[in-house]
Amino acid sequence: MEKKLKGNPSTPKVVDVEPKEDHTLLLTFTNGETKLFDAKGLLQYEVYKPLENIAFFNLAKVDHGGVVWPGDLDLCYHTLYPDSEPL
Repeated sequence: MEKKLKGNPSTPKVVDVEPKEDHTLLLTFTNGETKLFDAKGLLQYEVYKPLENIAFFNLAKVDHGGVVWPGDLDLCYHTLYPDSEPL
């Protein structure tokens, strides 16, 4: 049986991430767009508390079109693309 993915399958994926000192992520997507994601709002959630440490936040990297950190913290491109501000 074929597994169906949730979300819009045409949502652009992240191809590059640059963490910033103000807890934002400069993201480049597969469609060539560059957008800024403000991660400060995530810090209110217990699971994302490790991101308060800027050194840890700066460990962000791209994986499978989303952004990941050590310890199984991640953000999916289905969230990152629509919730980011175009530059």
